[in-house]
Amino acid sequence: MTVRQLRLVVHASDYEGALTFFRDALGMPQAEAYSGPGGAEVAILDAGRATLEICNDAQVDYIDEVEVGRRVAPHFRVALEVDDCADASAAAEAGGAMPVAPPTLTPWVSLNARFDAPGEVHLTLFEERA
Repeated sequence: MTVRQLRLVVHASDYEGALTFFRDALGMPQAEAYSGPGGAEVAILDAGRATLEICNDAQVDYIDEVEVGRRVAPHFRVALEVDDCADASAAAEAGGAMPVAPPTLTPWVSLNARFDAPGEVHLTLFEERA
């Protein structure tokens, strides 16, 4: 068996707000969209390459301590690599995301910022510096 795609499905009660944020504010192109019965809507946005990062409790605590200064991450956190963390952070905030921590240089040599984004998504925007 080969896994061909990782698709993170977000249930957003404010569908338009979440779609506008991720598609327009963060610039994730819409790859597909479908409508269904009873007003059902889904948009599939292109996030580039996907990975599945599995962390134990100690690593989650460590990441939160480095990036935010305290434990804030829920069970799932979405991390998006961007070209410029400062610019992407400004766009995220202008698009409706609530800042949790400003861009912070990490020991793993990336610049990471945290947000609570539309769609109830806890979000990291990161810029690789290495």
